[in-house]
Amino acid sequence: MFDAESLRTLSKAERRQLMRALIDLDRETEPVPGSSWKWDAALVAMVGCCVALGVWIGLLAVTLPPHYRAGGWRGTWVGFDIGELIAFLATGWAAWRRRQLLIVSLVVLATLLICDAWFDVMLDEHTPGFPTSVASALLVELPLALLAVVFARRLLRMAIGQMMRYEGLTEPVPPLWQIPLLGPSTGSPLRRLMAARARQRVTAGAATAGPSNPAAPGSSDSPPA
Repeated sequence: MFDAESLRTLSKAERRQLMRALIDLDRETEPVPGSSWKWDAALVAMVGCCVALGVWIGLLAVTLPPHYRAGGWRGTWVGFDIGELIAFLATGWAAWRRRQLLIVSLVVLATLLICDAWFDVMLDEHTPGFPTSVASALLVELPLALLAVVFARRLLRMAIGQMMRYEGLTEPVPPLWQIPLLGPSTGSPLRRLMAARARQRVTAGAATAGPSNPAAPGSSDSPPA
């Protein structure tokens, strides 16, 4: 057993080596996260949604009229701005309290700001308010959205770097697109689903076949007549 005093005598490199060895032992006994069929099915469904949405976008581009008079204009924009206000409040609270929720709040806030700029510019086209909408998008909404994304990325990399140090790793933090989400995995989600389905069929076939009769007629193991 290790106590605090003996651990303090270890060097920094030895502590990192010890942490790394303990983490490797834990990973050998724990299941790999994100490897269940539900996770793979969700990813395949996401790909299907992207394909369906692409087809729907093409259909709308061909069939929708260029101009349309919409109802509920006041409620739409007031509701959207209320959502944007909630995102600002959540971001401010998470920043004040130093909570991990700040990363999610920044991403949501950036998304709403980009949507706000897009709809302001597109819906004010050919109207007297179009120059004001463009100026607001370029000087206010889009810069704030970019700032929120930069801060979210920086905080996420800082959190990952801290976790890497706790695991005894000394390498610099890699780009986010290279970092596994929940652990290493092999193959595509669709291939893993097909392999899991094949294993289920083999298991079901073996269960329905039942145990074979080990005593064949005339063998030496057969009981005497």
